[in-house]
Amino acid sequence: MMQAFKFRLYPTTTQAIQLNQHIGSCRFVYNWALDQKIKTYEQTGESISRFDLNKLIPTLKASNEWLGEVNSQSLQGMTKQAESSFTRFFREKTGFPKFKSKKNPIQSFPVPQHYTVNFENNTIKLPKIEPIKAVLHRKFEGEPKTATVSRTCKGHYYISILVEDGKELPVKEAFTESTTVGIDVGIKDFAVLSTGEKVENPKYLKNSLKRLKVLQKRVSRKQKGSKNRAKAKRRLAVLHDKITNQRNDFQNKLSFRLVSENQAVALETLNVKGMVKNHHLAQAISDSAWSSFVTKLEYKAQWFGKTVLRIGQFEPSSKLCSVWIPQ
Repeated sequence: MMQAFKFRLYPTTTQAIQLNQHIGSCRFVYNWALDQKIKTYEQTGESISRFDLNKLIPTLKASNEWLGEVNSQSLQGMTKQAESSFTRFFREKTGFPKFKSKKNPIQSFPVPQHYTVNFENNTIKLPKIEPIKAVLHRKFEGEPKTATVSRTCKGHYYISILVEDGKELPVKEAFTESTTVGIDVGIKDFAVLSTGEKVENPKYLKNSLKRLKVLQKRVSRKQKGSKNRAKAKRRLAVLHDKITNQRNDFQNKLSFRLVSENQAVALETLNVKGMVKNHHLAQAISDSAWSSFVTKLEYKAQWFGKTVLRIGQFEPSSKLCSVWIPQ
C-alpha cells in the first residue's frame, strides 16, 4: 500500500540556495519541455515523448551550464510532468497546460530516487546537497519511492515522500443500513447526515474576505517590480495559504470521523464545474471545496477497508440509504 509522508525541512543558507536552484532549474526544464511538445505537435501533428526529450537534455545543459549543478533525475522528472499535462489535455479534456511561473506562491521539484532519510540524525540527504535537518515526526517502514520538495509562500521548505509499506489494502468490511451514513453537502451547512446531524460550514474564505480585499488593494497600489509589491504579494499569499490549511484541517478531521464511525458512507455525485457557473454561488461553492473533501473521504475509506457509495445527483443521499444497501 502506498502512503505519503510530509516533513518540514530546515536548510542552511547554502542549502536553501541549492534548493532554490533546483526549483528554478526544474521550472526552466518543464517550460522548455512543454514548449518542445507544443511546437512538435503544431509542426507534425504528433507529440514528442518524454524519452526523446530526455535525450535532448544534455544539449540543453551544454547551452545552460548552470543546469549541470542540479540533479539530472529531477530534470528528467519535469519532462514526465510536461508529458502528463499534455496527455491529460487530450484524454480528459482538461485545460491546456500552462507554463510554470516563478511568481506562483508554491514552488517544487521532484526527487525520483537516490535520497535517504536518517531518523536517528533527523536529516534527509538529497542528490548534490548535503544532509538537511528535518522534523521527522512520523517514522515510516517500507520502501521510499518518489519525493517532492516544495517551498511555500512563507519561505518554508517541505518534502513529501511516497512510501510503499508492503501491506495489502484491507478487505472492505460488510455494511448494513444501520452502519451506513448518508451525506448531503451544502452551502449553509457543510454537510447534513442521515442521522440528523448538521455539520456547520466554517466558510474560511468568506470570513477572510475583508482582509483579502485589503491585501489585494495594497498589491494593486504598489509599483510593479518593486520590493514593496513583492512584500505585499507575499502577505496576500500567506493569507491564502492559511485559508487552505484551515480548510484541509477541517476536512481531514471530518472525513476521518465519518470513516471511523461507519462501515460505509453514501453521498451524491456532484457536478461542481456546472454548479460554479452560477456566479451567485460560485464563491460559496469554491469555499466549501466539496471535491477536496470527497477525495479525502475516499482515500481514508480505502485505508480502513470502508466503502464510499456514490448515488445520482438528484437523489437525497441523507434519506435514501436503504435503497442501495444490500439486505
